[in-house]
Amino acid sequence: MLYYRETANEAYRFWAIVCFAVAAISDGIDGYIARKYNQRSVLGKVLDPLADKLLLVSGLVILCLPKVPQLIQIPLWLAAIVFGRDIILGLGIILIYVFCGKIKGNPHIIGKTSTVLQIAVVSWALLKWNEEWLFWIMLATGITTGISGLIYIKEGIKNLGETPESLPTKLDTETENQ
Repeated sequence: MLYYRETANEAYRFWAIVCFAVAAISDGIDGYIARKYNQRSVLGKVLDPLADKLLLVSGLVILCLPKVPQLIQIPLWLAAIVFGRDIILGLGIILIYVFCGKIKGNPHIIGKTSTVLQIAVVSWALLKWNEEWLFWIMLATGITTGISGLIYIKEGIKNLGETPESLPTKLDTETENQ
């Protein structure tokens, strides 16, 4: 996409679309296979979402760069919501890991919807489809991304609250009774 921005050579946009599609489709197939054949791993639980984030954030950032006549520009507010949520969740995961040693939680349908909508936004912009429709997809993406972030933050706080370090100890209970 960077070469396309510089040259307006449609071949570069075509290859960007192909690469993005292969990455998005292979991610979906990988997730399906992992669930169907119970091939989940701790490493996969880290690498899969990380790969999703890198793919989507890089696509959104490139499409947010200053307007180029041959390319639809994604508004900065959308990239900020997506990137901000991912930063907050990443820091939360590190915090939970440090204090709990284990991260509990599963993806929610709203989080998965947010990811699908983010893929739709990048794809829609790359394909140069109707910009009016793109606005509504971006709005839905921003809303679902924000809601999923709030849900994951709530779960993270609950996860931290369930650690043995956060539970009252016998000494704390005796002190309160005095």
